[in-house]
Amino acid sequence: MAANARNAGPAYGMIGVFDHPWFGDLFADATTRQIWSTDRQFGHMIAFETALARGLGHIGNVPLDMSQAAVKSLKGFSPDIPALMAGTARDGLPIPALIEQLRDAAGPHAAAIHTGATSQDVLDTALVLSLREVAALTTTRLMTLVQALADLDKRFGKKPLMGRTRMQAALPITVSDRLHQWRAPLENYQMELADKTEQACVVQLGGPVGTRATWGAKADDLAHHVAETLGLTTPTGSWHTQRASLVGFANVMTQITGSLAKMGQDICLMAQQGIDEIALEGGGTSSVMRHKNNPVRAELLVTLGRFNATQISGLHHAMIHEQERSGAAWTLEWMILPQICTATCAALGSALDICRKITHIGSKD
Repeated sequence: MAANARNAGPAYGMIGVFDHPWFGDLFADATTRQIWSTDRQFGHMIAFETALARGLGHIGNVPLDMSQAAVKSLKGFSPDIPALMAGTARDGLPIPALIEQLRDAAGPHAAAIHTGATSQDVLDTALVLSLREVAALTTTRLMTLVQALADLDKRFGKKPLMGRTRMQAALPITVSDRLHQWRAPLENYQMELADKTEQACVVQLGGPVGTRATWGAKADDLAHHVAETLGLTTPTGSWHTQRASLVGFANVMTQITGSLAKMGQDICLMAQQGIDEIALEGGGTSSVMRHKNNPVRAELLVTLGRFNATQISGLHHAMIHEQERSGAAWTLEWMILPQICTATCAALGSALDICRKITHIGSKD
């Protein structure tokens, strides 16, 4: 008999595993989900509109008192979410409906809201503000994981381990040798991520067709002012159709999960009964075979690595924008990039959890 509909849960949140009622805490974590939450995304959009309103007053495109009044109207603004949902279904994105609400709230000062900008300026800038948060979280977890692996090296590094090539016993190595293969790439990614974050975290301000023409001769001054307010870099022009920096950022994320998947695959093999080269506390059980201690988190590292390896190809497809803006390519990017970031942060969290639960590494005596 089908489950009672009353106990089936809401009709939303069931498609993707990252915010699924019971899979969610396996494939994601609360900190990362908060970065991509509705409230946080909306906050980034308001931050952009606030910086733009201030900037328009700064360059003299609107009177300074109008600019200040518009900024005041943005503080504490609460959106009509159902109206944004309806607007997105109609327009393909929420910004037209949002700007209508913001201008209604600004009243006689509405000319300082969003003037000269386009929807992509808002969404792209909100995106890079999110990526900056993702990068900070990723960097912290990378550093913590590198230290956790170094601690394991101190505890177990000198113990013997059978080196295996093509999954066959080869020659003896030490635990330190294998831990080095897990740790070294992660140290490199810290520097690479910093570089790619700097390249990606630039303000988007191009106007309707990416030329900044709507703001006249002071357009570059406006872009610099908005970027400085938001703590972002000022590009020489818009990057509406230039998505390589986002792909570069995502590529580092997928490399991280690839390296963590190698670590997870090694641990799964080392934990096999009869091999017993690693011991883990708190593994997963079976619904029938209660004696099992499944290396669930290590398996998850492999899954997330394979997931991201698949997703990165989609972002390369999303680079193909036609003319001055694409609806199809841009929308594809929305579907993929947050999931890559979420999977990477989840993988780092799981890798840290594994390190804390390792009680032994080394060949059996």
